[in-house]
Amino acid sequence: MVPPRNVVKIAVQMRDAIPQLIQLDQAKPLAAVLKEVCDAWSLPHSERYALQFADGHRRYITENNRTEIKNGSILCLSTAPDLEAERLLRGLQSESCEGRREALQHLVLLAPDMTFTREVISRDGLQRLGSIIEDGDDLGEVLALALRAFLELMEHGVVSWETLSIPFVRKVVCYVNMNLMDASVQPLALGLLESVTLSSPALGQLVKSEVPLDRLLVHLQVMNQQLQTKAMALLTALLQGASAAERKHMLDYLWQRNLRQFIYKVGRTRPGRPFPAPLLVAHTHTRELAVLQNIIHSAVPLGDEMAHHLYVLQALTLGLLEPRMRTPLDPYSQEQREQLQALRQAAFEPEGESLGTGLSADRRRSLCAREFRKLGFSVSDPYPAPCPCLKPGLLLFQRAGPFLSCLSPFPQNSNPAQDLERVPPGLLALDNMLYFSRHAPSAYSRFVLENSSREDKHECPFARSSIQLTVLLCELLHVGEPCSETAQDFSPMFFGQDQSFHELFCVSIQLLNKTWKEMRATQEDFDKVTQVVREQLARTLALKPSSLELFRTKVNALTYGEVLRLRQTERLHQEGTLAPPILELREKLKPELMGLIRQQRLLRLCEGTLFRKISSRRRQDKLWFCCLSPNHKVLQYGDVEEGVGPPAPESLPEQLPVADIRALLTGKDCPHVREKGSGKQNKDVCELAFSVSYDHGEEEAYLNFVAPSKREFHLWTDGLSALLGSPMGSEQTRLDLEQLLTMETKLRLLELENVPIPEQPPPVPPPPTNFNFCYDCSITEP
Repeated sequence: MVPPRNVVKIAVQMRDAIPQLIQLDQAKPLAAVLKEVCDAWSLPHSERYALQFADGHRRYITENNRTEIKNGSILCLSTAPDLEAERLLRGLQSESCEGRREALQHLVLLAPDMTFTREVISRDGLQRLGSIIEDGDDLGEVLALALRAFLELMEHGVVSWETLSIPFVRKVVCYVNMNLMDASVQPLALGLLESVTLSSPALGQLVKSEVPLDRLLVHLQVMNQQLQTKAMALLTALLQGASAAERKHMLDYLWQRNLRQFIYKVGRTRPGRPFPAPLLVAHTHTRELAVLQNIIHSAVPLGDEMAHHLYVLQALTLGLLEPRMRTPLDPYSQEQREQLQALRQAAFEPEGESLGTGLSADRRRSLCAREFRKLGFSVSDPYPAPCPCLKPGLLLFQRAGPFLSCLSPFPQNSNPAQDLERVPPGLLALDNMLYFSRHAPSAYSRFVLENSSREDKHECPFARSSIQLTVLLCELLHVGEPCSETAQDFSPMFFGQDQSFHELFCVSIQLLNKTWKEMRATQEDFDKVTQVVREQLARTLALKPSSLELFRTKVNALTYGEVLRLRQTERLHQEGTLAPPILELREKLKPELMGLIRQQRLLRLCEGTLFRKISSRRRQDKLWFCCLSPNHKVLQYGDVEEGVGPPAPESLPEQLPVADIRALLTGKDCPHVREKGSGKQNKDVCELAFSVSYDHGEEEAYLNFVAPSKREFHLWTDGLSALLGSPMGSEQTRLDLEQLLTMETKLRLLELENVPIPEQPPPVPPPPTNFNFCYDCSITEP
């Protein structure tokens, strides 16, 4: 008989007793269930007992969580939570250190349970634990257990962190700042201060003033990974609680004190040499060889918690760029105008000085505007034709504008500052361009001058590219976005060098120029190029390269062609066309489809094509026509007049039997290409040239072709290869085959739409043990 749905079969165990196998009716009150269990073991006063899960955190069973009990669950009978809390709190007041330690151990085990926590807090358990922590009589295991129990109880949120007293917080700070402290105490003290900092702004300020940053740097250098993690957690909590100005001051100080090296690199001190300043605080008692344990490249795998705190540190550091990103360029700022001029002079100073010497003010302004236009700014003619309706007195105002009123060297309508009024990226784009021009001057000059020498439509605009690239990097690195509470997506190379964002820009702007050339882009393709560069950067950042040099190598290896290949592969994976069964189907379809392509090529040869004859002087003034006979036995050809349509095959005077053809030659192997020079025109002819060698008596002769287009070249070489029984290996054949395979595969799979295709075929079942089910028709029934 099937039991009711609200009845579960469970086991209940108790120490020194035979376990009970019972059917628990979930509709029955929990007190009644406890009464039955206690009666089975002859235990009086069932209200003094409670049920707990036997595994995990041994949570107490209540009316709220009893639905978690499933068939096969194992429960245990234990003391009721109120009595257990009372017993353990009495143990905390024991004069025996061993008694307090044992009570704290049990308290730590039961603290994750909310029911037990409420009972402890209602009996002033937090105050008793706080007294143990503040007294600090035992700086070893008892203190560590008290801190752990306090943290576990507070994590439930029953009591606010803001209720903690200032003397209590200062005492915990003492444990963090104390030298030669027990290794198990300081991580717990740091964790408690982190929670205080994140939950209470007032107490967070106290922690910030009491815990020196140098002390946290000391904890980040030890070999204890847990201590490193908690020190980093408190550091990021202090940074998050600080104002923007305070955060910038703190981060500047931390980078000055080599925080990046403690995170990224391994440093050593030799015997007899002084320790770094932060290390002296904790290790003044020894001068032996010391290893400064880094975090990212540690032999121990990086934990999820540390990865999150490194992500927060990276996000907060990049967040310092947000004010510059949100601030547009001020055309009335003398400093910013000088920065723009410095950008121009870094690229054109020699040219500008030589051309500008002795010129009038108008001519110098015109030259300045032209150079800004070469830099990629959207500047126009500095002196357009004035409006005829303007009075002569207003002409100067039209030309000058606010920039001239500030003694600017360029008028309003040729003002490059207008491009930097976009927010974002604002002044951050100008910072990136200046950093690139000052720290990579040769690459900067090469970028600008190389594009200045190209045609206008093919030049890559440096300023426009820099502005868009800065926006792109801000989006990829989430500059200005709030920190996620769970994200772990930090970039190791960020901690590898100073000015990481600007260094990344220097690599990216050169990548953009390289991709621009690979795509042979024009001004109309600007958005397409930035999309490809975005994909290149995103794919490389996702690999989390450990250094900027490794990032540079990987991102430069990801060429435009490779991006296209990856896109195609991902599209095929999404469509399921790379699944093993689909690949097997495609292989089976290939012979049939290659036959269709062969048939199409031969039909095209039968239609024929007009070819031009090339004389020794490269004159292409004569035409001749060639086609394949309908029976595929003869090539028919002959000269035709200009402007006359294709002649009838039977009117062509010359014939070449296919059986006499020896081989097909292409490119430089053709005799009519070998006879010519190696000029540019000959190179173009070489790509379209093909010949067939045939027997002419006892000698070998050639019929030479120069195709009118690349497509005709592929069609004819494929068709002639098919006639000779050779494989058709042109690029056009590959494209046609892929297109036909894709179409035919989709048609075959129409009936399987939304049906998952397994990676492997289902297993064939084994044969039956006997074949008695077969019916023998030769036996006649009586």
